[in-house]
Amino acid sequence: MGNLIKAEFRKTLTLKTWWVLLIPLVVLAFGFSFVWGRISNNIASALGSGETAIIAGRLGIDANAWPVGLLSIAHGVNVAQIIPALFGVFALAGEYRNKTITTTFLTAPNRLSALSAKMITYVVWGVIYGLVSFGVSALATIATVDGSRLPDGAQWLTALGGTILASVLVMLFGIGFGAVLNKVTLAVVLLLVYFLIIENVLITALWGQTTILGGILPNGTANGIVGGIAAAAFGINTLNLPPDLSTGGQYLLQFFAGAPGVISWWASALIFFGWTMLFFGFGWAANQKRDIT
Repeated sequence: MGNLIKAEFRKTLTLKTWWVLLIPLVVLAFGFSFVWGRISNNIASALGSGETAIIAGRLGIDANAWPVGLLSIAHGVNVAQIIPALFGVFALAGEYRNKTITTTFLTAPNRLSALSAKMITYVVWGVIYGLVSFGVSALATIATVDGSRLPDGAQWLTALGGTILASVLVMLFGIGFGAVLNKVTLAVVLLLVYFLIIENVLITALWGQTTILGGILPNGTANGIVGGIAAAAFGINTLNLPPDLSTGGQYLLQFFAGAPGVISWWASALIFFGWTMLFFGFGWAANQKRDIT
């Protein structure tokens, strides 16, 4: 198994894909964290001064103590995590396209060993992409958010752990998604259209009728891992606000965290793990018998 894993790493490092995809990852993570960090910090500043601060204080809200930096980080890493998902698509579907899958399977004792080595390799890549994504999001957040509104030590570590977990899971999701379709272009297009457009439109359009979609669909639950950590830090449900205002405030916080409709970070992780295993399982089964000639 060790030799198979080494071979997989050599294969990915030989290709340009790993570093080419790091470029949009850095741009998206930094850019969205920078923009949302500035916006959320300005809003907190407005709520924490003047007559607005007096009204907010009566509601038990201290905007100056809000860790809006978590919202900035969550939004950046959530948008950027589409990149490790795309990287995962190339793991198997790309090998079929380039005709290298034949060598991969023939040089391994069996397909189970080859696919296991590939999974382990891409888990490591998921960790690497997660670390990079969190790092650049953190830099953008520090550059735009006041020090009093940055996360504390425990929140930094929790957000880091959530980012790495989400990155690993979306990487494996991409592998399974690409393996099921077995077409790189088709898988990439469908993944982008669904994750960036279709699901977001559905959640926003149907928010008045149901808020559950963001907590159960793939993109929503992937975003909900870090987004749930960020939204929960504000305790919106502990402010004793009127129902309509509480619901709207909750949605606004979740929106700023890039995860509208999230149930909780751990529920999101479990549900998205289920989605990942569903596609990964189907892809695994399909490749046990798929023709490689």
